[in-house]
Amino acid sequence: MKKSIQKLRNFYNMKPDAPIFQTEFGFYSLERWKNEGYITDSTDLNQLFGYDADPRISFSEHGWCEAAFMPMFDEVIIEDRGDYEVVQDYAGRHVLYFKNRRSGFMPEYLKHPVTDMKSWQENCKWRLDPSSPERYVNSETKLNSVKKKEEEGYIVIENMIGGYMFLRSLIGPVDLLYKFYDEPELITDCMETWFKLADAVTAVHQQYVTIDEVFLAEDICYNHGPLISPDMIRKFLLPYYQQLITNIKRRQLDKKRVLHIQIDTDGFADPVIDVYKEIGMNYMSPFEVAAGCDVVRTAEKYPDLLIRGGFDKRILAAGKDAIDREVDRIMPVLKKRGGYIPSCDHGVPAEVSFENYMHFRKRMLEFA
Repeated sequence: MKKSIQKLRNFYNMKPDAPIFQTEFGFYSLERWKNEGYITDSTDLNQLFGYDADPRISFSEHGWCEAAFMPMFDEVIIEDRGDYEVVQDYAGRHVLYFKNRRSGFMPEYLKHPVTDMKSWQENCKWRLDPSSPERYVNSETKLNSVKKKEEEGYIVIENMIGGYMFLRSLIGPVDLLYKFYDEPELITDCMETWFKLADAVTAVHQQYVTIDEVFLAEDICYNHGPLISPDMIRKFLLPYYQQLITNIKRRQLDKKRVLHIQIDTDGFADPVIDVYKEIGMNYMSPFEVAAGCDVVRTAEKYPDLLIRGGFDKRILAAGKDAIDREVDRIMPVLKKRGGYIPSCDHGVPAEVSFENYMHFRKRMLEFA
């Protein structure tokens, strides 16, 4: 673990030519590899693929792709449609699923819990109360455990749903775009609630530990750029981020510790890098290649930006020669620069053969 801790610290410190931390975004290929007999449920993927032990310890009490409701909504079957069913999920959305199958595919979201100020207040706002005692059940035990890991050198991460992702989970991606224009007071009230909860919960954590990184799950971009304009980002999101980050820095137990700010967004992220740098962002992921991202180009333009991801998942299915060309294009440049963690820009697709992935891992380990 000490070796992994040092490798990850070297990443955060952007140490040039340091050994590269080895990890992966995730997999959609494991079932195929199991069926082909290459792995089993008990296979240690870290050992097989040469991944580094994970020296991070995370708080994940702020939500992720959905708001951190407490209590969550009851899951209820709303309608039977034969082979399908409409279900109210834990985030209050009405979702069309295959009957008896609620994972492994992209469902259709029919309705979101917030349509106006009344539904926001009645359905959701009270579920985001930072003073709710249920939020802190067994918190002292958890916090002491994180504190112990920090003392061992682990990197402390504060994971939280970003403002755009939060709004989208409440209102829905299409209706949200209208609400910015038609009901800005609703957006403001939602974001004030997001801030109060994030600030209060983080303040509790900071009584025990110093935070190394704030991770904001944002997903604000699509294949041509941001889903809302930079001006809207600055108006509706950044003030709350700036205040939260200011408060976190003020509360840090170790005042000398650098606080890293990571923005996680799919899609073509280049147009929002400068915008998010205004809140002190110095780390971004996962740089989706199919949307036009290029980590070599980004690393050259932003020499102080920490980068994770950016390896085209489609190339892994294209064969060893294609993999070699991409590894040789990216890795020598980024290793020399520092501040890079390579991985697929999303989960390894099912189309990727085990042989191809093992070749990719062999090449990656040349830089380990």
